[in-house]
Amino acid sequence: MVDECSHPVQGLLAVARAAARAGAETLQRRPGPLTPLRADQLGAENKTSTSDWVTDYDRGAEHAVRSVIIAYRPHDEITGEEYDQHVPESPSGYRWSIDPLDGTTNFIRGIPHYATSVAVGYHADEGRAVQWLAGVVHAPALGCTWYAARGAGAYLVREADVPAGEAGQRPEPLRLCGPASQQQGRLLGTGFSYDRQRRPYQIEAANRLMEHEGFADIRRLGSAAIDLCLVAQGTLDAYAEYGLSEYDWAAGALIGEEAGLSVRRPRWSNGVETGDWCLLGELGPTGNSLGLEPGHRCHY
Repeated sequence: MVDECSHPVQGLLAVARAAARAGAETLQRRPGPLTPLRADQLGAENKTSTSDWVTDYDRGAEHAVRSVIIAYRPHDEITGEEYDQHVPESPSGYRWSIDPLDGTTNFIRGIPHYATSVAVGYHADEGRAVQWLAGVVHAPALGCTWYAARGAGAYLVREADVPAGEAGQRPEPLRLCGPASQQQGRLLGTGFSYDRQRRPYQIEAANRLMEHEGFADIRRLGSAAIDLCLVAQGTLDAYAEYGLSEYDWAAGALIGEEAGLSVRRPRWSNGVETGDWCLLGELGPTGNSLGLEPGHRCHY
């Protein structure tokens, strides 16, 4: 691991916030933020299944995010959901992981839980896991931006927190510290794969967590990035999902970690992310025992 103090994390966070804002501004051009639209109105196409979509807004937002990063950090690598990895000459060792539109189905249907997610980390060599240093999740339809820098805490900015009559003023950031302890009616956030063969394993694992770890109910909101942030702010009590891609969890997991929560990121093997569980919050012995599904298929 590298020395955290050697990294200008606040500078990285500033670029991440600018990049996420650029992506979110692209999403805000959607006609009617809460109006269900037809797929053809958004230039939507299927990817891996009939429920896995990409739209012109995904592509436009990723282009906007990449443009900001390249302008400020031309020697950093970039990985994103919609385009090939960007590897400059003489790479700096910093790598960005971006999901321009996490929650594309929500975006199409007019459900406000969608966001641009931007994270940056450092890796000394290709065979080692990234040490995540800054992350931002910007949800324009919710009016919320969550952000964190390693060692500096996690915060939420809500546009609704601007006092009446003070338009143009910046809202005060709220420091995040996770869910209240010993809370009744605990809520577990989760999600389910586009791969139908994988879903039974996910459902069975969620049922075990519900049964053995005292969760009263499940919430499945359709954006892993936002769900992780909702645990950081204490709206959800924990999050568990199997098979997420790095760009889904990179920012949200750091935000949860900086809010003081335990986090388990998908493991790395021979320099490749295995795509197993992403866990955030108190999940007890059942969470600790979760492993790869039988016949695990790595999609990376």
